[in-house]
Amino acid sequence: MDPIRIGARGSKLSLTQAGLVQRAIASALGADPAEAEQVAPLVIISTTGDRVQDRRLTELGGKSMFTKEIEDALIGGRVDCAVHSMKDVPIARQPGLVLAATPEREDPRDAFLSPGFASFDDLPQGARLGTASIRRQAQAQFRRPDLAFVLVRGNVDTRLAKLEAGDADAMILALAGLNRLGLAGRIRHPLDPIEFPPAPGQGALAIETRAADAEAHWVKALNHAETALAVAAERGALEALEGSCRTAMGAHAWLEDGRLTLVVEALTADGKDRLRRLGEVEAADLDSARSLGRDLGDQIREEGGDRLLMPAAD
Repeated sequence: MDPIRIGARGSKLSLTQAGLVQRAIASALGADPAEAEQVAPLVIISTTGDRVQDRRLTELGGKSMFTKEIEDALIGGRVDCAVHSMKDVPIARQPGLVLAATPEREDPRDAFLSPGFASFDDLPQGARLGTASIRRQAQAQFRRPDLAFVLVRGNVDTRLAKLEAGDADAMILALAGLNRLGLAGRIRHPLDPIEFPPAPGQGALAIETRAADAEAHWVKALNHAETALAVAAERGALEALEGSCRTAMGAHAWLEDGRLTLVVEALTADGKDRLRRLGEVEAADLDSARSLGRDLGDQIREEGGDRLLMPAAD
């Protein structure tokens, strides 16, 4: 059969994640691992989110700034699937495209990093916390309104270099990316995902294909059912809570003894108010998982209203 061309961003983390999928596709096709690049070649695509790193995503147009160019390549037939970090994937799809598979998730938690302080609680009055995430900033402000915040975007190596250079006293990054890059030793401690719910889908990958390819054997082989259920619940909440980078919201779902449990929270952009909901369903399928997320998200949206939205960029 023709090679399965994989579209991915050019960052070290994106290439690492795409490499995981490349090897899984090769295995599903029965190919020798040494032939992975021949049967599933990587196609590197530059995105707006990668090129512009001095502004928040809200100013650039939201999460689609990490996906649009890759999706355009899918629609144009230049690639056959895309590998995204699920937390970067907007709810809306371009016509003809679907999120066809969700591989097994890495650790979904956020991680605290600092060269000088052992934990978030150890940060002194007025310490500088580096982040580009309005969710992480609002969660931190809710607990520590004294902190100062430093806008830090870029790939993981760039952010760590800024931390080592003293641009910030501490940072919060996704634990999954650090694990995948072999940088777990830089982590001071993980943040509790119930107390600090991560971004919906954090730690998971999204495999996007053209709708006509969604039922292909190699696509189905990439899907991990438990991960797909948890992510469906979290993204249901994301959909209910406006579904863009303008909402400081987190969601964390987990399966235990056949029960799917979900915690959702949203905060005002200044971190002064926090709204939370917890719910669960037995023997969940994808539809009931999404419904759980949408229901909890709707409850929070009805209570919080417009005060949960950051002002739109001029």
